[in-house]
Amino acid sequence: MALIPHPQLITLVEKIGCTKTSLAVGRLAVLSVMAGAFIALGGILSVFVGFGVPGIADANPGIQKLLSGLMFPIGLFLIVLFGGELFTGNNAVLMPGCIKGHFSTLTVVRHWALVWGFNFVGALAFTYLFVYMSGLTANEPYHTAVIDIAQAKASLPWEVSFVKGIAANWCVCLAVWLCLMVDSLPSKMLACWIPVGAFVVLGYEHSIANMFFIPAGMLEGADVDVAGLFNNLVPVTLGNIAGGALLVGTLFHGLHGRGEKQ
Repeated sequence: MALIPHPQLITLVEKIGCTKTSLAVGRLAVLSVMAGAFIALGGILSVFVGFGVPGIADANPGIQKLLSGLMFPIGLFLIVLFGGELFTGNNAVLMPGCIKGHFSTLTVVRHWALVWGFNFVGALAFTYLFVYMSGLTANEPYHTAVIDIAQAKASLPWEVSFVKGIAANWCVCLAVWLCLMVDSLPSKMLACWIPVGAFVVLGYEHSIANMFFIPAGMLEGADVDVAGLFNNLVPVTLGNIAGGALLVGTLFHGLHGRGEKQ
């Protein structure tokens, strides 16, 4: 398995950024809705497997976290394979092209806003149709699990949500970066699973994932209202931007974007 050298990868990411920012709104919407649905799919899988063994999880909480961490990354893996537009991944991917002047900061912000909104649509649609209406979380232990998850996330202090958002998207964008460095299916799978699984196990906060977790709990009766939902999404989104744009996209461009040899 050959890895693309970092300077060459930065050039590739610049081209990807130019392609992403030139997408027609209709195509961008479809790809973003699809990505939101894929993340929600990973979310419900992580709940079903992670919380489906309550006896074991109660005595060994690390087992529950590990099982959830093994399931959730399927969302990013599907996005990578099928070309979905994910807000958090794009926090890093658009930075090299913006820094090089291929497109403006305003273009980046507009793209992020559109993708975030359409990711939300996709996550909500999947959650309502394929989780709530399908009755997946109507029975125990999943009913209580999604309620507890939603209430815990909505009650986090802003500063905690923000910091956990930074860490989550640092991991997600490292996974995206690794996926771009390799070209085989097994290597891309590992690139998605290891960093994303790490953030899930550690309990960091991912804005698009929370577009599934919190509404899923709300639909099952969690004591969370719309204000509580955005009390989580706003700081987590800002933290995700900082983690992806600064710690991956901008940092790696600064380290490798001027053609230096490693």
